Amino acid sequence: MALIDNHILSLMTFIPLIGAALILMVPKGNDKVVKTMAVVTTIFPLLLAVKLWGAYDRTLAGVNLASGFQFVEHYVWIPSINVDYYLGADGISIPMLMLTSLISFLAVIASFGIEKQLKGYMALFLLLETGMMGTFASLDFFLFYVFWELMLLPMYFLIGIWGGPRKEYAAIKFFLYTLAGSLLMLVALLALYFNTADPVTGQHCFNLLTFMNQSTHTGILKHFDVRILMFLGLFIGFAIKVPLFPFHTWLPDAHVEAPTAISVILAGILLKMGTYGMMRILFPIFPDVTRYFVYPMAALGVVNIVYGAMCALAQSDLKKMVAYSSVSHMGFCLLGMAALTPVGMVGASFQMFAHGIITSMLFLLVGVVYDRAHHRQIDGFGGIAAVVPVYTFFVVVAFFGSLGLPGLPGFLAEQMVFLGAFATAFSGFKTLVIISTFGIIIGAAYHLWALQRVFLGPLNPKYAGLEEINGRELFTLVPLAIVAVILGCYPMPVLNLMNASMVKLVDVVKMVM
Repeated sequence: MALIDNHILSLMTFIPLIGAALILMVPKGNDKVVKTMAVVTTIFPLLLAVKLWGAYDRTLAGVNLASGFQFVEHYVWIPSINVDYYLGADGISIPMLMLTSLISFLAVIASFGIEKQLKGYMALFLLLETGMMGTFASLDFFLFYVFWELMLLPMYFLIGIWGGPRKEYAAIKFFLYTLAGSLLMLVALLALYFNTADPVTGQHCFNLLTFMNQSTHTGILKHFDVRILMFLGLFIGFAIKVPLFPFHTWLPDAHVEAPTAISVILAGILLKMGTYGMMRILFPIFPDVTRYFVYPMAALGVVNIVYGAMCALAQSDLKKMVAYSSVSHMGFCLLGMAALTPVGMVGASFQMFAHGIITSMLFLLVGVVYDRAHHRQIDGFGGIAAVVPVYTFFVVVAFFGSLGLPGLPGFLAEQMVFLGAFATAFSGFKTLVIISTFGIIIGAAYHLWALQRVFLGPLNPKYAGLEEINGRELFTLVPLAIVAVILGCYPMPVLNLMNASMVKLVDVVKMVM
C-alpha cells in the first residue's frame, strides 16, 4: 500500500502505457483478449483516482501555493539541464485526473465496435491516456511539454486511420493547429528556462513552482513588453486547444470525422487542457500580464459563447451541432477565469468538469443513433421517441444538462461564472455578462429544436424498426447520467475540492493589483 500511496500519480500515468505495450504483444486475431486488457488497464487509473480524491487533504490547499500540491514525486531526470520528474496534484488537477480516468474507461467500452486493426487502436488509445494523465499531473514545464506533445500523435492516427470519409483532412488540420500552438509554447518554455534562476542553486530549471515565484525572474523577464509577448505565445497555444475563436475551426472537422469514442475524449478531456494550462501555468507565472488582459480574455469568452451557440443553431448534422456547443460552453470557462474572483474561477473549473460529463454523454448518444441509421442529419429522423424511449430519455437528460437546466451541473457552473464575473471589480464586466446570457437562450433554442425534429412529431416510417439502445451502450451512459444528476443536486464534493486551490490562485494573481 505504501508503494501505491507514494507513487499513485506515476501509476495512474504509466499503467495505460504498460497496457499498450502488452496489447501489442497479443497475437493477431485475439480481439476479445485485447478488449479485456484495455478495460482492465483503464479501470486501474480510475480506482486510483477515486483513492486520490478521498485522500487529498483539503485543509492544506489554502495555506500557500506549494502546500496545495500533494502526492508529490520529485526526482532528478536529466541533470545536465535540470529537468526533473516532478508530479503533484491539487484541487485544480485532481478533478481533471478523475474526469480523465472515468471518461477513458467508458470510452474504451464504447470502442468495442471498432473492427479494423483493433490492437493498434487500443494501444494508441492507452498511449493517449498516458499523455493526458501526465499533463494534468506534471509540475515540471519540460515534463508537461513532453506529455502535451505525447497526446498529439495518438490522436492524429486515431482520427486519420479510424475516422470518417474526410479523416485525413481532419487529422492533418488537427495536427497542424495543435503543432503551431506547441511551437509557441516551446518558445515561451525556453525563454522562461534561460531567464529564471532557482532560488537555492541559482541554476536554470523548468520547475513550475520556481517559475511562479516572481523573484526568480531575471533578464528579459523583467521587461513587461517581453512578458506580454510570452503571455500571448502561451495563451495562443492553450487557446488552440480550448479552442477559442478564431482558432476553433479544427474542432468541428475533427469531431465529425473521429470515431465516437475519440470524439468523447476530444470534447470530454482534451479541450479542458487548454483552460487547465491557463490556470496551472499562464495565470500564476504572468499574474501582471493576466490582469492586463482580463478584458480581451473576457470578450473572447463571450464571443465563444454567443458565436458557438449561433453556429450550433445553424447545423444540420447532429454531431457538428454538439461540437459547436462545446465551443460555446468552453467560453464560459474563459469568462469566469478572466473575472479573477474566487466564485468565477471555481465556476470555470466546475464548468470544465460538468461539460466533460455532459458532452461525453452527448457524443456517445450521437454515436448510438449513427450506428443504427448510418447518418446524423437532424431533419432525416422524426418521431423516433415512440420506438426508442430509453434512448430518448438519455438524450433528454444530456440535452437539458447541456442547455443548463436547474438540477444538472451545467446550470450551477454557468451561474457561478455569471456571479463571479458580475461581482468583479473590473468595470464593464456586467455588460459582457449580459451579452453572454444570449448564448444560453440560443443554446436552449438549438437543443430543443433538435429534440423536436429528431424525437417528436409523426414517426418517420423509415425508422419504425429502429433498434433500442443496448446494454453495452447503457453501461457507458448510466454512470455519466448518475454523476450529472448527483452533481446537479449536490455539487459540494467537487466544489470543496476546488475551492481552496482556486482562492489561492486568485490571491497569487491579485498580488500585482
